[in-house]
Amino acid sequence: MSKPSVADVRAGGQPEGIKQRVNEEHWAGRLYMRDVSPYVSTVFVRLGVPPNAITYLMMAFGVLAGVTLAFGGLWSALAAAVLIQVYLLLDCSDGEVARYTQRTSVAGIYLDRIGHYLSEIALLIGLGIRAQGEFAAGGWVIAGMAAALGAALIKVETDNVVVARAKAGLPEKIPDSALAPRSAGLGLARKAAAALRFHRVIQAVELSLLVVVVAIADAVRGDLLATQALVVACVAVAGLQTVLHLVSVLASRRLS
Repeated sequence: MSKPSVADVRAGGQPEGIKQRVNEEHWAGRLYMRDVSPYVSTVFVRLGVPPNAITYLMMAFGVLAGVTLAFGGLWSALAAAVLIQVYLLLDCSDGEVARYTQRTSVAGIYLDRIGHYLSEIALLIGLGIRAQGEFAAGGWVIAGMAAALGAALIKVETDNVVVARAKAGLPEKIPDSALAPRSAGLGLARKAAAALRFHRVIQAVELSLLVVVVAIADAVRGDLLATQALVVACVAVAGLQTVLHLVSVLASRRLS
């Protein structure tokens, strides 16, 4: 038991259907990270590292990515993207270790959510400082903070569905049929927004990759125009998605 194989940890840590979780599994997890993570999870299990410690490590890498990004230059964009990949790897691994060792807990779920909040907030604030061009107060820093606030509010809107249902005595599990808006028009708009996937611009993995692209553009141009344009896009997406997500929740049967 102290020396499990990778196959053992994969079987115990990745139950059937884990890659198909619509709202919980990231596309990068389905595409490649769930194939890699059992190797790291096996090392953690053999070393006896508890799952919550892995979650704390995940938080650290996510926040460090935002701090690194703030320094500017192509190197920091590349380093931040690598750090976010490690963050995603640890995000997969903490749950796998918890399931394999049967140490899942409410505290673990809570810490995992906090880790997602911190990482996306740190990355967006780091992007704002990067666009400012210096570690000083300014409009671009405020814009990054505004985008970070929007990203956090979107997660708050999602998490508070569960809170509201619990306070009302409703079951935590929400039927798939309850996700669709009552209005046919809103349902069509929701499908269109989902197809465009513009909300992913402010998510950690996608944003870290976009930052590399704009950093290359900035290096070629010799200015920060591409980074500043990305900040504007993040603010717009965060603001729009905050409103659209709230309307989507209220217009559905998730709260009934």
